[in-house]
Amino acid sequence: MTVSFPESHPAAPTGFPRLLRDWRQKRRLSQLDLALSSGVSQRHVSFLESGRAQPSRNMILQLSEALEVPLRERNGWLNAAGFAPLFKARPLDDPQMNQVMGAVRMMLNAHEPFPAVALDRAWNVRMSNTAFDGLAAILGDVWTRVGGEQRNLLRLFFHPQGIRPLVTNWAAVGPLIWRRAEREAEAIGGEEMKSVLADLAAYQDADILWSAAGLPFNIEVGGVRLSMFAIVATFGTAQDVTADELRIETLYPADAETEALFRGAAAASER
Repeated sequence: MTVSFPESHPAAPTGFPRLLRDWRQKRRLSQLDLALSSGVSQRHVSFLESGRAQPSRNMILQLSEALEVPLRERNGWLNAAGFAPLFKARPLDDPQMNQVMGAVRMMLNAHEPFPAVALDRAWNVRMSNTAFDGLAAILGDVWTRVGGEQRNLLRLFFHPQGIRPLVTNWAAVGPLIWRRAEREAEAIGGEEMKSVLADLAAYQDADILWSAAGLPFNIEVGGVRLSMFAIVATFGTAQDVTADELRIETLYPADAETEALFRGAAAASER
């Protein structure tokens, strides 16, 4: 017989209990759901959330894995419970990141002559291929116009000085991109992305709030029309915070005309 214990709700949980409860609720799981998925008893989950029980290091890793908590936040869980962080956050130019970055460069280069870019969890551009850089160059000093300390794809899309005026089916694709960013920020606990979205929200209109569907997105600049769609790849077994947060966004031509334009531009640059 399965016994269900009522969920405890402390008035103001703090530290690890608060983090555990918040992430469980973020994943829309009950204490019983989390118990079943993690192999921990519901009673113990309840005690951990109320602060009546203290977690071991292995228990923190077990629960955070079940909740698919990003590695950066898992370090936060460990800190909150009095343990040292486990996962390194190496800069991209760290020698120990050579193999990872080599794989990213390989993917970006292999995607030529079509655009591809590696983003961090706030949609900052960390690496890009020649085709992406060429596409951005057509837009002039767009990165300066949209502001920010780094090249940021959200600013490129949603700042009024970005590419929004050039996207001919913006009413269809704009809301989808915005909601995707909101979902990602919520799913990964991305405070950096939430800050960027809050900054850009002032520029948005009511159109961003209603449901729409649009694939691909179409851009027209200088009399040239491009139609593209994107596929996103992530690292499946990352054990480094930086690698865990990288997203590789590859753009594909959605019609033969766009494909011919990219291939022609690549061929011209090789002459």
